Amino acid sequence: MIIANLQDSARIESLHPAFKKLFDYLKSHDMLNEPLGKTELDGKVLYINNDEPTLRTKEAQAMEVHKDYIDVHIPLNGVEIIGWKATRNCTDLKQEYDEVKDRMFYNDRPTTYCEVLPGEFCICFPEDAHAPIIGEGKLRKVVAKVRL
Repeated sequence: MIIANLQDSARIESLHPAFKKLFDYLKSHDMLNEPLGKTELDGKVLYINNDEPTLRTKEAQAMEVHKDYIDVHIPLNGVEIIGWKATRNCTDLKQEYDEVKDRMFYNDRPTTYCEVLPGEFCICFPEDAHAPIIGEGKLRKVVAKVRL
C-alpha cells in the first residue's frame, strides 16, 4: 500500500503505465464538482468511480482484495480511514472471489489503520487487503481502478 500527496505522484507514476494518465487527469479536474458515476479514461484498463458512500465503523467494514485491478482511493471532502493487512495473512474468508466484480472479502481485522486526507491518495495492490470507507457521515471520493 502506498499513501502520498497527489502533488508528489511523479515518483509513483513509474510503477504502472496508466498511473501518469490517472494522476494527470485527477490534477486537471475538480472531481468534487464532477458528476457522480463512472468515467472511463482507457476502457477497462483505467477508469474512475466518483462516489459518495456512507462511511462505516471499523467493526462493520470487511477487508477486500482484488486480483485484476489496483485500487487508488482519493477522498475529496473529508478524511477516509483505510484499514490494511497483508493479503497473505488473511485467513477468515467471508466471500469467495467474484471474477466479474474482481473482489473477495475477508472477516480478518486490519493490522493497521491510516487516515487519508483530501489531496492525498492510497494505492492498494492485490497483496494489500484493505478496508476503505471507514469514518462517520458521508464522503465524496474517487476510486480509480487500474488493470494489472
